[in-house]
Amino acid sequence: MQFTASGLGRVQKGHARAGIAKELNLVDRPRHGLRVLYLATDAYGGHGGIALFSRNLIEALDADDRVAEIVCPPRIADGEIGSLPAKLTYDLSGLSGRGAYLRAVLRHVLTGRFDAIIVPHINLAPVAWAAAKLSRARWALCLHGIDAWPAAATPRRRFFGLRADAIVSVSALTLGRFRSWCPVDPARCVVIPNAMDFAGYAPGPRDPALEARYGLAGKRVILTLGRLDPAERYKGFDEIIELLPDLAPDITYLIAGKGEDRARLEAKAAALGVADRVVFAGMVPEAEKVATYRLADVYAMPSTGEGFGFVFLEAMACGIPAIASDLDGGREAVREGELGQVVDPADRAGLKAAVLRAFDQPKGVPEGLDYFGLPAYRQRISDLLTRLVK
Repeated sequence: MQFTASGLGRVQKGHARAGIAKELNLVDRPRHGLRVLYLATDAYGGHGGIALFSRNLIEALDADDRVAEIVCPPRIADGEIGSLPAKLTYDLSGLSGRGAYLRAVLRHVLTGRFDAIIVPHINLAPVAWAAAKLSRARWALCLHGIDAWPAAATPRRRFFGLRADAIVSVSALTLGRFRSWCPVDPARCVVIPNAMDFAGYAPGPRDPALEARYGLAGKRVILTLGRLDPAERYKGFDEIIELLPDLAPDITYLIAGKGEDRARLEAKAAALGVADRVVFAGMVPEAEKVATYRLADVYAMPSTGEGFGFVFLEAMACGIPAIASDLDGGREAVREGELGQVVDPADRAGLKAAVLRAFDQPKGVPEGLDYFGLPAYRQRISDLLTRLVK
């Protein structure tokens, strides 16, 4: 795999033991300011919500005047790295497996002090705990959704959760469910909702070529974007497909995402007689994401397992009326109904009514969406860093 990057950050690929300080660019780093170790699952060169979460958090740290360097060894980076923040050292030497990743983390811990450690996924909590012990730094564990809900509880996860110096949850719902099995002191917990860089997101007309590709001319479109994973059948795809027979025939359901559950969903649509009204777009390239949202008249994801849902923010930033679930963190993405509708996914009549209301709603960015903007988010991350280095 070839990786490319632009910008002022540093990409590290090597992992030889000799000349470690020079290899990791530690010799030319400033000796004043804070150093933060960010133990990513994926970030630059990654896809999906947690990768976006990590990029936003790293860039918020990069914008903090107190921070001199962020060191990030990712577990996964299977795409183009792109532009990197100026203060970021992005070490790709741990991509080949668990052992390589642990060696990469250890090298960084042994070759320079860290003032704070942040881990964006509970699966890497043991690594963060060990790194914090070695570097005598405080560490924060970030929670997203089902990764921290009771079904994911294990004695091992409870052990490390109780030892984090700070718990950061993207939603109050996820934090409450986590604390139901891992009774962390509330004083160590903070809710920091996901954020978005809204640059490039705005209402606009449909792209004629994209509309033609999916056969959507003259159609009213409901959109859901997400992985079609058999282990994650909580996105709400089934609920919308099951609703289609009750909706006007000019209403089409556009599903953007790939995964092994597609065949099952196709079979369900055929069994319900709506196969010609369900369009599977596959994974949408980043360059086409905004144009894909603009194809929609309604964004609906009546899910039961979302910790938050970046997609709601993206859809609303493109002016698309959003429908979220009242059973998971999606309700916090639409601010409990302030920015979009909230429904019970099991209430078909209620879901239908919400969809019809959304079709009648004029498109436009809802007032108050800037609550999730980068300026507010960066202040929240600055406050988190203060908590860790006090």
